[in-house]
Amino acid sequence: MAGSDDDGSGGAAHAAPQPVPAGVLAARLEPGLHLVATPIGTARDITLRALDVLNAADLLAAEDTRTLRHLLAIHGIPLRGRRIVAHHDHNAARSTPAILSAIGRGEAVAYASDAGTPLVADPGFTLAREVTAAGGRVHAVPGASALLAALSVAGQPTDRFLFAGFAPSAQGARRRWLAEVAGVGTTAVIFESPRRVKEMLEELCELDPNRAICVCRELTKKFEEVRQGTVAEIAAGIPDEGLRGEVVVVLGPRPAELADDDGVRAALAGRLATMTVRDAAAAVAAETGRARKDVYRMALAMQEGE
Repeated sequence: MAGSDDDGSGGAAHAAPQPVPAGVLAARLEPGLHLVATPIGTARDITLRALDVLNAADLLAAEDTRTLRHLLAIHGIPLRGRRIVAHHDHNAARSTPAILSAIGRGEAVAYASDAGTPLVADPGFTLAREVTAAGGRVHAVPGASALLAALSVAGQPTDRFLFAGFAPSAQGARRRWLAEVAGVGTTAVIFESPRRVKEMLEELCELDPNRAICVCRELTKKFEEVRQGTVAEIAAGIPDEGLRGEVVVVLGPRPAELADDDGVRAALAGRLATMTVRDAAAAVAAETGRARKDVYRMALAMQEGE
């Protein structure tokens, strides 16, 4: 997801708090690639460990060097003569060897994507694989994620979910892709261009207009907006020109088909051998759409009968 020049105030009217400078001297990091999660909006949504890593790394790499420079300035982290290497989809063939060489010399490289957690719809994926293949170590520095932020506010089940990534831009490919995603029996998270989101929702209407959906815009930023309802309701409320800002779509799971008693017993039989009665009943109730208390009674009866 794209970054932001938010000053860390989160859009509040009062003055932004003064940055707390990181120490000029920093503890030595373990060699390898450190994947640093950075804010998706509000600049203060960064962990203390991430600041420590950015301060201590021997080499800095970024999907967008300007975004990282701005973040370092906000938090008072000095460069001290260190380079920031640009690494993105268009220059990976040139930048990867320099990063691998640094790690091979025993240096610590901190990589930050444009915003959010590296490797989630991000060019850091191939870089991490290259480092591992070369015998280097990859370290995770977790933090902000548009994916998890959207799931937090969407009001959809999160026990299982599919991260579907970016929808294809070509209409035919997108229709086929949406049909596949909509057919999954779990919550699905989709990244979409704000200009195409209405078109995507209208295509979803052709598949299931009554499916629960949540469209999140500008998460953690000044104009954050969360729209919840059915696909048809949300599609009707979006202007023809689309939306502005970063968009994450959370599609609710496909409603389970109500199974008859024989179907419930068959589903329970396979689970009771390895699960408790309570857990088996909960799983089968979610799968079949039957009331949990009814499934629990059937599970008890089956267990007592055995």
